[in-house]
Amino acid sequence: MSVGGGLAEKGTFSEAEETGVIVLSMSPTARHVTKPVCEMTYGLREAGIPVSVLVLEAGMGLPYDAPGGVKTQTCGITDMEIAQMNRHKLAVIHSGNIASHFIYKVRVFLRHAEVPAIVVCQAPITLDRFAEIGIRTRGVEGEFETKGEVVDVVSGVIRGETCSAPKLEELIKKTKYWLSVYSSQPYSQE
Repeated sequence: MSVGGGLAEKGTFSEAEETGVIVLSMSPTARHVTKPVCEMTYGLREAGIPVSVLVLEAGMGLPYDAPGGVKTQTCGITDMEIAQMNRHKLAVIHSGNIASHFIYKVRVFLRHAEVPAIVVCQAPITLDRFAEIGIRTRGVEGEFETKGEVVDVVSGVIRGETCSAPKLEELIKKTKYWLSVYSSQPYSQE
């Protein structure tokens, strides 16, 4: 894993001084443009939240255990990426537009990482959709196969487009709230 510097390339990690929030970005391609991730990260940092960014080595395609996953590029997560996630108090996972794809990606990431997560996506989705495929989800009872947990969702963030001010504010508010829940340091809810 290399350290990010100029361009966000797959397998790069830009580390903050504190281990507060880690933002996961899919591997950059024409379909997974990192523009919203850069804007979200900048907005979170401007709000005083320590943010690291991890551009996944294999963030494209579907996981092998997703419906149709064996026919596409395989999305996965490395041991190094899991270790980086586990060092943080909260993850923000920027996923995509097709719910039947990205819920399986989130399951792969949280199957190994023990971090609570906010999922940022384009498609509208409820927390129940994550729970239905075995992802530990806030407020849902049952047996789950993941160590990590989806605690919130911000939908309506379009891949490759500017992140709107209302969506950025929603992400900042939710991040501050959940970081306060999982951290000893209080973050203002304003």
